[in-house]
Amino acid sequence: MEVAFLDSNWFIYGLLPLLIFLSRIVDVTLDTLRIVFISRGNKVIAPILGFFEILIWLIAITRIMDNLDNVTTYFAYAAGFAVGNYVGLKVEEKLAMGMQMIRIVTGRNASELIGTLREKGFGVTAVDAEGKDGPVHVIFLVTKRQVAKEVISIVNNYNPKAFYSIEDVRSVNLENASYISGATKSGSPRWMRKAR
Repeated sequence: MEVAFLDSNWFIYGLLPLLIFLSRIVDVTLDTLRIVFISRGNKVIAPILGFFEILIWLIAITRIMDNLDNVTTYFAYAAGFAVGNYVGLKVEEKLAMGMQMIRIVTGRNASELIGTLREKGFGVTAVDAEGKDGPVHVIFLVTKRQVAKEVISIVNNYNPKAFYSIEDVRSVNLENASYISGATKSGSPRWMRKAR
């Protein structure tokens, strides 16, 4: 009975492509997260994710090779890859891991903005500079990624035309966390921290 089910059209053209599609979503999502952890220098989680990613991939590709005449498995594989990229990016966005540096440049007097950011607990460094059209104020702050939107909201309330840029920070000196907004001394759970 079990062999008959595995040879049935319902399994070959319905369930098998669905399983390949789902396994590809999982493996590409793991791949996206693995790349994020590699870029953050995490030597523990990245290899673990890589192990499960390649294991799932091998299972999926083996099933395709066993059914080379089944074109639906090709489409399921490709569709799973596409959806897996999207899901991986959404998961990474929701996790919002890591630190970011926000650089704000404004031609207006920045005292009010600096004061508001400091009141909210953000570690702010401000510098007077010269821009294309004259004097500007440059404000730097390093914060946890999940609170970067709050900073941008404050900046937009202060001056919607202020220029800002955001970049990921690979590592920070956690021994002096007074400059890091939204960070505890450890910055992240012990199991996620880079080996020193």
